[in-house]
Amino acid sequence: MNKMELINIKIFCGCSGVKKLKKGLVQVYTGNGKGKTTAALGLALRALGHGYRVCMVQFMKGGIRYGEIEIAKKLDNFEVKSFGRPEFVDKNNPEEIDIKLAHEALNYASEIIKSRKCDIVILDEINVALEWKLIKLGDVLDILKSKPEDVEIILTGRYAPKEIINLADLVTEMKEIKHPYQKGVKAREGIEF
Repeated sequence: MNKMELINIKIFCGCSGVKKLKKGLVQVYTGNGKGKTTAALGLALRALGHGYRVCMVQFMKGGIRYGEIEIAKKLDNFEVKSFGRPEFVDKNNPEEIDIKLAHEALNYASEIIKSRKCDIVILDEINVALEWKLIKLGDVLDILKSKPEDVEIILTGRYAPKEIINLADLVTEMKEIKHPYQKGVKAREGIEF
């Protein structure tokens, strides 16, 4: 590749400046299959390549060295903020700290969306936080209904409520057919986290 081709690639990918999204939609990646967060990160990478700003707010995730957090430190215009503990949340008896962290995540997401700091806002595992009753569906619906026209919001996690599915512009359901954990393979660094 000669010098001129390299310059053209940088300009084409938007690395020379930050753009503003014109029309933002609501997307949902849900279902019992693997790949919901991965799909959102793929979209984030595409958007970053075109010069957009991306924020990912992670619900119920924290204390683990996730690959997306490590790469975000190295990329301009990509912020990942996690609200959670490394321990699993007990669906039937969540601890007060888990509820508090989920509310902090929702408040942070709401502020980022209102401020238009980012063009794409990923609410990672928010559907699970809703199913576990860590946050209220009405609060999430209010955020989605009042989002700025030029902000794209992506909600990930199993158990997407029908109200969010009905409101969304795009819904993709990941369906598990086969998974290595069925053979006892544990989550692998760089693949599952």
